[in-house]
Amino acid sequence: MTNRFKLSTLAVAAVLAAGAAPASAETIKIGVISTYSGPMATQGEEIDHGLSLYVKTHEKELPPGVKVELVKRDDTGPIPDIAKRLAQELVTRDKVRFLIGVVWTPNGYAICSIADEAKVPFISTNAAGVDMPRKTPYFARTSFTLWQDGQPMGKWAAQHGYKKAYVAVSDFAPGHEAGDAFTKGFTDGGGKVIGSVAFPLQNPDFVPFLQRVKDAKPDVLFIFVPAGPQATSAMKAYNDLGLKGAKIALVGTQDLVPDEQLPLIGDAPLGLITAGTYSITANRPANKAFLAAWKKAYGDSMIPDFMAVDSWDGMNLLYTVIKDTKGKFTADQAMAIIKRWKDPNSPRGPISIDPATRDIVENVYIRRVEKVNGKLANVEIDTIPNVKDPWKETHPAK
Repeated sequence: MTNRFKLSTLAVAAVLAAGAAPASAETIKIGVISTYSGPMATQGEEIDHGLSLYVKTHEKELPPGVKVELVKRDDTGPIPDIAKRLAQELVTRDKVRFLIGVVWTPNGYAICSIADEAKVPFISTNAAGVDMPRKTPYFARTSFTLWQDGQPMGKWAAQHGYKKAYVAVSDFAPGHEAGDAFTKGFTDGGGKVIGSVAFPLQNPDFVPFLQRVKDAKPDVLFIFVPAGPQATSAMKAYNDLGLKGAKIALVGTQDLVPDEQLPLIGDAPLGLITAGTYSITANRPANKAFLAAWKKAYGDSMIPDFMAVDSWDGMNLLYTVIKDTKGKFTADQAMAIIKRWKDPNSPRGPISIDPATRDIVENVYIRRVEKVNGKLANVEIDTIPNVKDPWKETHPAK
């Protein structure tokens, strides 16, 4: 066989091999913006672990020849200018098809402007700013709004005999939204809010603020702070100042006692009631499967909380878009699928996207901190099914 013939044969084989490859072969890049450094990095890690775990456990479900690549960026904290720059770079330089993640609401608003300009779908798996979907039609949320948690918590408190409440929240949009939501639920139920205070967002000292609460002598105190170390510090101040002994009950949203922080708090939160969308103790088959996959991937190094599950569900949403379109889609086609998406078997229960608002519809659970097998846990004691964002029902878009 001549060398020329050999080369020709090899060339034909190469062409045939290329023709056998799937025509849809491509890598879909997903831009992840989260907080990977600084004092609030734990929240970013929860988001990252949830996203990455879904990719790892479901990569075989992708259409033939389609791969997913997570392009990760660190916003370092609630710094909107950094988040906006990172989103811009991910869109223009890295050519991502989606943006996802985001711990902080101020950062989420900054990213919305980039998503809108570039027409890149942006999925929030934590940032809870209530009117964020109105900033761009390319936004959707798989986490929650603070109105979804806060208003049911206020209603529950009023229904269970509390008459006078004090509201203490972090001084940024989600904090004020949580406080407003609790106030709405509590006053609609016949209660009265006798005072309020706002904590600094950065490095707060909770003691002087909670001393003011103690002096006011409410029946119940509602606290919202970002999940993570601040939640632990707030619980410690509540305990050290003896508010429980002063018969001031404490309630909050799930941010106050995320599952991953409970081992660090001690017994202070025993009996604490919160409203939230997820607990690791939930006896749902999908939750058991999620926890098994989490432990296999990460061991006991970190306990998953609601941010991890919201991120798992966010990636499930994007995989649905990719699978339904075999990896070939425009931003508008993606949003059409996102707006009608639902999953009856999330680890947190049935969830769906409200097509009118692009917010999530989900169960809200009233949870009580109890000891389960010798460890603190958020135990679901009541379920409010299929909760839409209440704020949008009372504040219709103009």
